[in-house]
Amino acid sequence: MTDPAAVPASEAPEAPETVATYLRLRGLKPSSKNWKRKRRVVTDDDNAPFTPGRDPGPLGAVLDKLAHDSGWQKTLAREDLVRQWADLAGADTAKHSEPVSLERGVLTVKCDSTAWAKNLQFMRGTILTEIGRRYPDAGVENLRFIGPDVPSWKWGPRVVPGRGPRDTYG
Repeated sequence: MTDPAAVPASEAPEAPETVATYLRLRGLKPSSKNWKRKRRVVTDDDNAPFTPGRDPGPLGAVLDKLAHDSGWQKTLAREDLVRQWADLAGADTAKHSEPVSLERGVLTVKCDSTAWAKNLQFMRGTILTEIGRRYPDAGVENLRFIGPDVPSWKWGPRVVPGRGPRDTYG
């Protein structure tokens, strides 16, 4: 058996001094295994501590970024428009009207009576300007005001063709 102490220093593997001493006392030769611990190399700079952008941001900013990245801005703007109708049109007007649909850029608003529908038609420009200012992503291009639903006279076993009785409703 060769003496481990007789091995030249240039050929001796790098081992911690305590391990080398232990092996020398036992009469063993240190293996060729590298005794140095390898440090893990992190290439993900986004998760490195103390780098820019690691500070927590406001919740509103995070949600805005999520909505923008997911393409939800248009849908959320439409939902906000419906939810905030009372603030947009006024409390008194909101008591007598409610938005019912938004299709192809036309917001349809259902009113309690034909009189309210006509009054809102006169206010169309003001309401449309306010919608464009507050909710530009909603995509509202026009407003349509409808009165209440009228009963249908076209039902039953003995329906007579023609116009039937007419009256004003609302």
